[in-house]
Amino acid sequence: MNKIYIKKGEQQGDIKKIIELAKSAGIPVVELPRESFVKMAQTRSPQGIIAVTSPKEYVSVEDLLEAAEKMNEEPFIFVLNEINDPQNLGSIIRTADCLGVHGIVIPKRRACAVTPTVVKVSEGTSEHVNVARVANIASTLEYFKERGIWVVGADPEGKPYYEADLTGPIALVVGGEDKGLGRLVREKCDFLVSLPMRGHVTSLNAAVAAAVLGYEILRQREGRHG
Repeated sequence: MNKIYIKKGEQQGDIKKIIELAKSAGIPVVELPRESFVKMAQTRSPQGIIAVTSPKEYVSVEDLLEAAEKMNEEPFIFVLNEINDPQNLGSIIRTADCLGVHGIVIPKRRACAVTPTVVKVSEGTSEHVNVARVANIASTLEYFKERGIWVVGADPEGKPYYEADLTGPIALVVGGEDKGLGRLVREKCDFLVSLPMRGHVTSLNAAVAAAVLGYEILRQREGRHG
Protein backbone atom coordinates (compact mmCIF):
# COMPACT_ATOMS: atom_id res chain seq x y z
CA MET A 1 0.00 0.00 0.00
CA ASN A 2 1.41 3.40 -1.02
CA LYS A 3 -0.57 5.97 0.98
CA ILE A 4 -3.78 6.53 2.97
CA TYR A 5 -5.93 9.65 2.67
CA ILE A 6 -8.54 10.62 5.26
CA LYS A 7 -11.20 13.29 5.19
CA LYS A 8 -10.52 16.13 7.63
CA GLY A 9 -12.27 15.54 10.95
CA GLU A 10 -12.66 11.76 10.45
CA GLN A 11 -10.07 10.59 12.99
CA GLN A 12 -12.28 8.51 15.23
CA GLY A 13 -13.69 4.99 15.64
CA ASP A 14 -12.54 2.42 13.09
CA ILE A 15 -10.78 5.07 11.02
CA LYS A 16 -8.64 6.00 14.02
CA LYS A 17 -7.61 2.33 14.37
CA ILE A 18 -6.75 2.14 10.68
CA ILE A 19 -4.62 5.27 10.98
CA GLU A 20 -2.73 3.79 13.92
CA LEU A 21 -2.09 0.54 12.04
CA ALA A 22 -0.95 2.43 8.96
CA LYS A 23 1.50 4.56 10.91
CA SER A 24 2.91 1.51 12.68
CA ALA A 25 3.46 -0.11 9.28
CA GLY A 26 5.17 3.00 7.92
CA ILE A 27 2.38 3.90 5.50
CA PRO A 28 1.96 7.67 5.04
CA VAL A 29 -1.37 9.11 6.17
CA VAL A 30 -2.55 12.39 4.62
CA GLU A 31 -5.52 14.48 5.80
CA LEU A 32 -7.50 16.23 3.05
CA PRO A 33 -10.16 18.96 3.10
CA ARG A 34 -13.65 17.61 2.35
CA GLU A 35 -13.79 19.01 -1.18
CA SER A 36 -10.43 17.52 -2.18
CA PHE A 37 -11.29 14.20 -0.56
CA VAL A 38 -14.62 13.85 -2.37
CA LYS A 39 -12.97 14.72 -5.68
CA MET A 40 -10.33 12.03 -5.15
CA ALA A 41 -12.90 9.43 -4.07
CA GLN A 42 -14.95 9.88 -7.25
CA THR A 43 -18.03 8.46 -5.50
CA ARG A 44 -21.17 10.05 -4.13
CA SER A 45 -20.83 8.66 -0.59
CA PRO A 46 -17.17 8.25 0.39
CA GLN A 47 -16.59 6.61 3.78
CA GLY A 48 -13.91 9.02 4.98
CA ILE A 49 -10.81 7.02 4.04
CA ILE A 50 -9.03 6.15 0.78
CA ALA A 51 -6.18 3.67 0.40
CA VAL A 52 -3.92 4.11 -2.65
CA THR A 53 -2.16 0.96 -3.83
CA SER A 54 -0.22 -0.14 -6.89
CA PRO A 55 -2.52 -1.88 -9.39
CA LYS A 56 -0.08 -4.76 -9.75
CA GLU A 57 2.71 -6.26 -7.68
CA TYR A 58 5.52 -7.36 -9.97
CA VAL A 59 7.52 -10.54 -9.49
CA SER A 60 11.04 -11.60 -10.51
CA VAL A 61 11.92 -13.54 -13.65
CA GLU A 62 12.97 -16.41 -11.41
CA ASP A 63 9.44 -16.47 -9.96
CA LEU A 64 8.06 -17.20 -13.42
CA LEU A 65 10.26 -20.26 -13.79
CA GLU A 66 9.44 -21.40 -10.27
CA ALA A 67 5.73 -21.18 -11.11
CA ALA A 68 6.25 -23.60 -14.00
CA GLU A 69 8.34 -25.90 -11.84
CA LYS A 70 5.70 -26.03 -9.11
CA MET A 71 3.13 -27.07 -11.71
CA ASN A 72 5.55 -29.67 -13.11
CA GLU A 73 5.28 -28.01 -16.52
CA GLU A 74 7.80 -26.75 -19.04
CA PRO A 75 8.03 -22.94 -18.94
CA PHE A 76 5.67 -21.03 -21.24
CA ILE A 77 6.38 -17.30 -21.03
CA PHE A 78 5.37 -14.20 -22.97
CA VAL A 79 8.08 -11.55 -23.41
CA LEU A 80 6.71 -8.18 -24.55
CA ASN A 81 9.19 -5.75 -26.04
CA GLU A 82 8.02 -2.12 -25.83
CA ILE A 83 4.26 -2.64 -25.91
CA ASN A 84 2.93 0.88 -25.32
CA ASP A 85 -0.82 0.48 -25.74
CA PRO A 86 -2.61 -0.43 -22.45
CA GLN A 87 -5.39 -2.03 -24.49
CA ASN A 88 -2.87 -4.41 -26.05
CA LEU A 89 -1.19 -5.22 -22.76
CA GLY A 90 -4.51 -5.85 -21.02
CA SER A 91 -5.65 -8.13 -23.84
CA ILE A 92 -2.38 -10.06 -23.81
CA ILE A 93 -2.64 -10.59 -20.05
CA ARG A 94 -6.15 -11.95 -20.52
CA THR A 95 -4.96 -14.29 -23.29
CA ALA A 96 -2.03 -15.42 -21.13
CA ASP A 97 -4.43 -16.42 -18.39
CA CYS A 98 -6.57 -18.39 -20.85
CA LEU A 99 -3.48 -20.20 -22.17
CA GLY A 100 -2.05 -21.04 -18.77
CA VAL A 101 1.09 -19.00 -19.47
CA HIS A 102 3.43 -19.03 -16.45
CA GLY A 103 4.14 -15.33 -16.67
CA ILE A 104 4.82 -12.22 -18.72
CA VAL A 105 8.00 -10.15 -18.96
CA ILE A 106 7.81 -6.42 -19.74
CA PRO A 107 10.56 -3.76 -19.78
CA LYS A 108 10.76 -0.99 -17.19
CA ARG A 109 11.37 1.70 -19.81
CA ARG A 110 9.68 2.68 -23.08
CA ALA A 111 6.73 0.39 -22.42
CA CYS A 112 3.33 0.35 -20.78
CA ALA A 113 3.21 -0.75 -17.14
CA VAL A 114 0.29 -2.57 -15.53
CA THR A 115 -1.93 0.48 -15.03
CA PRO A 116 -5.56 0.62 -13.85
CA THR A 117 -6.60 0.72 -17.52
CA VAL A 118 -4.61 -2.45 -18.21
CA VAL A 119 -6.22 -4.14 -15.21
CA LYS A 120 -9.68 -3.17 -16.48
CA VAL A 121 -9.03 -4.43 -20.01
CA SER A 122 -7.68 -7.70 -18.64
CA GLU A 123 -11.11 -8.32 -17.06
CA GLY A 124 -9.52 -9.08 -13.70
CA THR A 125 -7.11 -11.72 -15.02
CA SER A 126 -4.14 -9.49 -14.11
CA GLU A 127 -4.67 -10.74 -10.56
CA HIS A 128 -3.81 -14.26 -11.70
CA VAL A 129 -0.98 -13.68 -14.19
CA ASN A 130 2.56 -13.10 -12.91
CA VAL A 131 4.29 -10.11 -14.50
CA ALA A 132 8.04 -9.46 -14.21
CA ARG A 133 9.34 -5.99 -15.04
CA VAL A 134 13.00 -6.02 -16.11
CA ALA A 135 15.67 -3.44 -16.90
CA ASN A 136 16.93 -5.18 -20.04
CA ILE A 137 14.91 -7.50 -22.28
CA ALA A 138 17.96 -8.73 -24.23
CA SER A 139 19.75 -9.82 -21.05
CA THR A 140 16.60 -11.56 -19.84
CA LEU A 141 16.41 -13.52 -23.09
CA GLU A 142 20.02 -14.62 -22.58
CA TYR A 143 19.10 -15.78 -19.09
CA PHE A 144 16.20 -17.83 -20.46
CA LYS A 145 18.49 -19.47 -23.02
CA GLU A 146 20.95 -20.37 -20.27
CA ARG A 147 18.07 -22.06 -18.45
CA GLY A 148 17.30 -24.20 -21.49
CA ILE A 149 14.32 -22.20 -22.74
CA TRP A 150 13.83 -21.68 -26.48
CA VAL A 151 13.44 -17.98 -27.30
CA VAL A 152 11.02 -17.58 -30.21
CA GLY A 153 10.44 -14.17 -31.78
CA ALA A 154 7.37 -13.07 -33.73
CA ASP A 155 8.77 -11.38 -36.83
CA PRO A 156 7.76 -11.04 -40.51
CA GLU A 157 11.15 -12.50 -41.53
CA GLY A 158 10.53 -15.77 -39.69
CA LYS A 159 9.26 -19.08 -41.01
CA PRO A 160 5.46 -19.58 -41.00
CA TYR A 161 4.47 -20.38 -37.43
CA TYR A 162 2.76 -23.65 -38.38
CA GLU A 163 6.05 -24.99 -39.78
CA ALA A 164 7.96 -24.40 -36.53
CA ASP A 165 8.44 -26.83 -33.67
CA LEU A 166 6.96 -24.92 -30.74
CA THR A 167 7.01 -27.74 -28.22
CA GLY A 168 9.24 -27.69 -25.17
CA PRO A 169 10.07 -24.76 -22.88
CA ILE A 170 9.38 -21.52 -24.74
CA ALA A 171 9.62 -17.77 -24.27
CA LEU A 172 7.54 -16.12 -26.99
CA VAL A 173 8.75 -12.61 -27.81
CA VAL A 174 6.25 -10.13 -29.25
CA GLY A 175 7.40 -6.68 -30.34
CA GLY A 176 5.89 -3.24 -29.97
CA GLU A 177 3.16 -1.74 -32.09
CA ASP A 178 5.50 0.32 -34.29
CA LYS A 179 9.04 -1.06 -34.04
CA GLY A 180 8.47 -4.80 -33.78
CA LEU A 181 11.18 -6.74 -31.98
CA GLY A 182 14.07 -4.38 -32.55
CA ARG A 183 17.48 -5.47 -33.88
CA LEU A 184 19.16 -6.54 -30.62
CA VAL A 185 16.14 -8.45 -29.33
CA ARG A 186 15.71 -10.16 -32.71
CA GLU A 187 19.35 -11.29 -32.62
CA LYS A 188 18.84 -12.84 -29.19
CA CYS A 189 16.04 -15.10 -30.44
CA ASP A 190 16.83 -18.74 -31.25
CA PHE A 191 14.50 -18.53 -34.24
CA LEU A 192 11.71 -16.38 -35.66
CA VAL A 193 8.16 -17.24 -36.67
CA SER A 194 5.78 -15.25 -38.82
CA LEU A 195 2.06 -14.98 -39.39
CA PRO A 196 1.28 -15.13 -43.13
CA MET A 197 -0.46 -11.97 -44.32
CA ARG A 198 -2.78 -12.14 -47.34
CA GLY A 199 -4.50 -8.77 -47.16
CA HIS A 200 -3.49 -5.13 -47.43
CA VAL A 201 -1.82 -4.75 -44.02
CA THR A 202 1.66 -6.03 -43.22
CA SER A 203 1.25 -6.98 -39.57
CA LEU A 204 -1.30 -7.93 -36.96
CA ASN A 205 -2.15 -6.12 -33.75
CA ALA A 206 0.34 -7.23 -31.05
CA ALA A 207 -2.40 -8.72 -28.88
CA VAL A 208 -3.84 -10.70 -31.79
CA ALA A 209 -0.40 -11.98 -32.79
CA ALA A 210 0.29 -13.10 -29.22
CA ALA A 211 -3.05 -14.93 -29.13
CA VAL A 212 -2.58 -16.75 -32.45
CA LEU A 213 0.97 -17.83 -31.66
CA GLY A 214 0.14 -18.64 -28.06
CA TYR A 215 -2.65 -21.00 -29.07
CA GLU A 216 -0.39 -22.68 -31.63
CA ILE A 217 2.11 -23.34 -28.84
CA LEU A 218 -0.67 -24.77 -26.69
CA ARG A 219 -1.96 -26.90 -29.58
CA GLN A 220 1.47 -28.39 -30.22
CA ARG A 221 2.05 -29.03 -26.53
CA GLU A 222 -1.26 -30.82 -26.09
CA GLY A 223 -0.70 -32.76 -29.31
CA ARG A 224 2.65 -33.96 -28.04
CA HIS A 225 1.14 -35.17 -24.77
CA GLY A 226 -2.06 -36.50 -26.34
